[in-house]
Amino acid sequence: MSCVIPAAQAGTGRVEERVLPYAPLPDDLKALDEVIKAPLSDDFVAKSYTAPDGRTVPYRLLAPALVAAQPAAARLPLVVVLHGSGSIGQDNTGQMTGFAKAWSLPPLRQRFPAYVVAPQVDVRSADYAPGSGGRLASHPGASLPAVLALVDDLAGRLPIDPARIYVVGFSMGASAALDALVARPGRFAAAVAFSAVPPDRDQAAAVAGVPTMLVHGDKDTENPFDNDHAWAEAVAQAGGGPIFVRYQGMEHRVPPDMVLAPGWRDWLFAQRLKPSGPPAP
Repeated sequence: MSCVIPAAQAGTGRVEERVLPYAPLPDDLKALDEVIKAPLSDDFVAKSYTAPDGRTVPYRLLAPALVAAQPAAARLPLVVVLHGSGSIGQDNTGQMTGFAKAWSLPPLRQRFPAYVVAPQVDVRSADYAPGSGGRLASHPGASLPAVLALVDDLAGRLPIDPARIYVVGFSMGASAALDALVARPGRFAAAVAFSAVPPDRDQAAAVAGVPTMLVHGDKDTENPFDNDHAWAEAVAQAGGGPIFVRYQGMEHRVPPDMVLAPGWRDWLFAQRLKPSGPPAP
């Protein structure tokens, strides 16, 4: 079952809902399994960054396949891929799940020329606690400031378009992606969050202008679906237009049909940061 994603951000003041049955096709499962089992591409170069707070962040960086063919002055997007809690560590490989590795596949790499960074954190990037109305909410974990400093470092020394810096993530990484929007207004042009615990709803107005896509299974018991949907409604009430993709019957995972799909990436790459001054420090 392929997920059809609109080509542009939904209208403001409402949630753009997509409801899909969780019915992965055999071909989707086979393709995902092949990506998971495939050796990590050498094109995802292992690097390390030491943040101003002293924290070391190992990361993998994928350069655009066509970077040599780009004009010298060309600036390209940066995609920040944040991992779930199961990949916490410092071996610089655990974060390279199928969700991250998919970006190096030739069809996607050619269609979406960009720098893709997959940092690995040694402690949580998002922590959870009860928020407004008792709903579970996320807030930045101890490692998120170092990840944001890495983004700043890459944006400052690579030919990256500052209007096209995107953040995507799964589970804890999805929660951190949404926390990053709150922590760094004006830095990210858009976010796609799979199975997130969102920030407290009183933060929704701060990010209402950022195009976001939230993807969640309604049978997710690890990061409950209802909290994510309530966040989308709060963003809409604040004037935003989030896209919410609900998979009926899906538990805590990235939908197999979306891991390799170009549709949501087309949407992501269509978003651009609106000029409003430099990012907040």
